[in-house]
Amino acid sequence: MKKVELLAPAGNLEKLKMAVHYGADAVYLGGKKFGLRAAAGNFTTEEMIEGVKFAHERHAKVYVTVNIFAHNDDLHGLKEYLQELESLGADGIILSDPGIFSITQEIITKMEIHLSTQANTTNWASCKFWEKQGIKRIVLARELSLKEIKEIRERTDAELEVFVHGAMCMSYSGRCLLSNYMADRDANRGECAQPCRWNYALVEEKRPGIYYPIEEDERGSYIFNSQDLCLIQYLPELIEAGVDSLKIEGRMKSSHYVATVVYAYRKALDNYYQDPVNHTFNPKWYEEILKVSHRDYTTGFLFGKPTAQAHNYGTSSYLRYYDFVGLVLDYDPVSRWATVEQRNNFRVGDKLEFIGPKTDLFQEVLTAMTDETGTPIEVAPHPQQIVKIPVSQRVKPWDLIRRAKHEEQNLLKDS
Repeated sequence: MKKVELLAPAGNLEKLKMAVHYGADAVYLGGKKFGLRAAAGNFTTEEMIEGVKFAHERHAKVYVTVNIFAHNDDLHGLKEYLQELESLGADGIILSDPGIFSITQEIITKMEIHLSTQANTTNWASCKFWEKQGIKRIVLARELSLKEIKEIRERTDAELEVFVHGAMCMSYSGRCLLSNYMADRDANRGECAQPCRWNYALVEEKRPGIYYPIEEDERGSYIFNSQDLCLIQYLPELIEAGVDSLKIEGRMKSSHYVATVVYAYRKALDNYYQDPVNHTFNPKWYEEILKVSHRDYTTGFLFGKPTAQAHNYGTSSYLRYYDFVGLVLDYDPVSRWATVEQRNNFRVGDKLEFIGPKTDLFQEVLTAMTDETGTPIEVAPHPQQIVKIPVSQRVKPWDLIRRAKHEEQNLLKDS
């Protein structure tokens, strides 16, 4: 049985390594130009070489985004960039602009060409058209239902990729001009300011300066603000519909987000493939996803057009129930002490939670801590400070350490 690909975002080199460690079959990333996530950090040539090598050594693929809608000036250096991507071993590129596609076909000989969701592919006829042009894989628009995905699968041999998790745009497949108009930043060239997440109120023409909330809420209304997509409970339906790749959004999200979401989807997929007929969904996988920073979740268009409940009218803020406080670097099984890189302030007395690709979730209260030299300390306040802590169960490099928000609040009350 050919298994579906789990495709994860890689906003930088650490996130790429996190995604692969936690079970991604492939990652997608952007270079310093020609991509739609200018604020994601992105990869230098040297980082891309290291990332491709790291992924390939672990049997994972790397796809590079070249998915801007290019103006004339944007095309300078494109041919050289494509040649560079092919020479460093990238497995494929993701594009949306027909001009870039045409140039790509002239230049590359090895990389697969994937059509970005920005191309707004919403029907089988479009898929067949792109397939005839030489597109290997089509990233379908988020605005499709499961029924429509099945119909497309029946009429095209191109690989189909579907978003299953992450932020959703209020504009059709992200083709939006709000950012251009309101912030002079072109969303279709990688510079979206996300004005859809801003707080809006209503002003009556003859009453300037008087702001009326659109909903009955003194904060105004986030009228364009979508909830986040989450389809982890419906992976069997997508697999059986013939989808080839399940894509997680989030190149601008944290390493904790990447690791946790990939971990949960990997567990759900592996469980399905162990027994597709009798597969049952484990609520713990959804509970894991709730521990990352997120907005309220929705199934998007999968079962038809979303209702008003799929929009966040009250706030554009993220829900944050856990803090990512540390990353395990090493563990001494004799002394049972772990070497940890601090990612958020934590202290002796905190109840910490440990989890990793091969480490089942467990919790314990931190009883002691030293700095890198072995000097006892009570708190790790410095970003990326190296500390050592006792851990009763064996942990491994790349395991996550986190703390529930309510634990932090309880400590503040007691101090």
